Amino acid sequence: MSNKRTLLLAAIVMLLFAFSANAEESSFDFSKLENAVTEHTLDNGLTVLVLERHDAPVASFVTWANVGSGDDPKGYTGMAHMFEHMAFKGTKTLGTKDINKELDLIAVEDSIFMALRDERNKGRFADSTQIEKLTAAYEAAREASYEMVEPNKFGNVIEREGGTGLNAFTSLDETVYFFSLPSNKVELWMALESERFLNPVLREMYKERDVIAEERRMRTESSPIGKLVEEFLAIAFKAHPYGIPGVGHISDINYYSRQEAESFFKKYYGPSNLTVAIVGDVKTKDVIKLAEEYWGRIEYRPRPERIPTVEPEQSGERRVEVEHPSQPVFLAGWHVPEGTHPDRPALDALCDYLGQGRTSLLYKNLVKEKKIAMNVGAFSGFPGNKYPTLVAVFAMSSAGHGNDELETEIFTEVEKMKNELLPSEEVEKIKARAKASFIRQLNSNNGLAMQLASYQNLWGNWREMFRELDRINAVTAEDIQRVAQKYFTKQNRVVGMVTTVES
Repeated sequence: MSNKRTLLLAAIVMLLFAFSANAEESSFDFSKLENAVTEHTLDNGLTVLVLERHDAPVASFVTWANVGSGDDPKGYTGMAHMFEHMAFKGTKTLGTKDINKELDLIAVEDSIFMALRDERNKGRFADSTQIEKLTAAYEAAREASYEMVEPNKFGNVIEREGGTGLNAFTSLDETVYFFSLPSNKVELWMALESERFLNPVLREMYKERDVIAEERRMRTESSPIGKLVEEFLAIAFKAHPYGIPGVGHISDINYYSRQEAESFFKKYYGPSNLTVAIVGDVKTKDVIKLAEEYWGRIEYRPRPERIPTVEPEQSGERRVEVEHPSQPVFLAGWHVPEGTHPDRPALDALCDYLGQGRTSLLYKNLVKEKKIAMNVGAFSGFPGNKYPTLVAVFAMSSAGHGNDELETEIFTEVEKMKNELLPSEEVEKIKARAKASFIRQLNSNNGLAMQLASYQNLWGNWREMFRELDRINAVTAEDIQRVAQKYFTKQNRVVGMVTTVES
């Protein structure tokens, strides 16, 4: 009786879950939503996507730059991340007490820094007296130029005008800026946002560079997991820049100048490499008119080419070990195709079943039952999706257990997925979760704007967003087994771990 009751309860829960996911799916009229999106391309190449939603008098704005840390020039790693910071520093009309005087002081600051850099580049032949003298002059010049700055002016204006959620992020593939405003502030957004890509002033750059260096020290050099991820990706990608840390190497962070940052901006921040998505209580005709007026001021620049480097196929398993006085951490990855590849939906489904959430296979086995791990997870698109990438599994061991146990258990479960078909009901639950997760991302203005811009940049066509449910629905148990057999091989595998040592 007890077993029957348990089975009945499980069936009811599954039915309710499926009903909930299907209800979410059916509540979205995707054809109507797709037809409501307007795409407009300016003569300078800027793509503008507009979706009217008049539920509330607000609108969300996303500016998606098709450039990420993977595009950092050699010797200047971390540049994309640096420019994300710089885009908040204002323009020639915003953020300065006296632009002419400030630009003169910035020129002095730059010339002294370049002289200091040249001397440091001599290595052991550098003149220490000269370095000391130039360092003092450089610090004085920095402080002088900072005296002309009105700090945080851009953010203060947005906040004063009712803006919320002002933020940005940089990944290996893209840099994204976003916030929301009352719907009667559309022209303000057009003026401010276009201005910071028309006339940016890279003020406080050397000060901000110090902030980023400290960020690297905290997130990577002082973190065992941060160190592991950096070492892991470095051996996973020998040729492709996915193996280079997005925050940059400390020597590069301390090396690049405003001149290199300006060159990076001119190459990658042209309007043909930008997508603007606006969703909310706006009128499409007015948005396009304002976009032409404000964004049309920016001159056309050719869109940069994609990264041509292709990561060679591995010839055998690669391993790396980080010694640290912390608990053991295990990380394994397998090379898989880019996010637009037909195999990716099945690989995403495999990750869901393997290690996403408390009902996943690895969580139940390693955390709940055997108690050899404190946490475990699986994820795809690591570290990016624009180019061939990785599927990864990580685990943190419980007290008294180690990486050897984690590795044995994880690889045993992976082999089972290669040799056994998942039950059809499991596949349906995986797909229901994927569809529900996708639809939840579209429930807000900001979520819709983000997804439209994301698909426009990853696929080259925002309409692919409306094909996502079809791709999820098409996944079968046979597909999941096939991709497990194809990609989850020892030859294609990378393994990394944090090994505990005495401090």
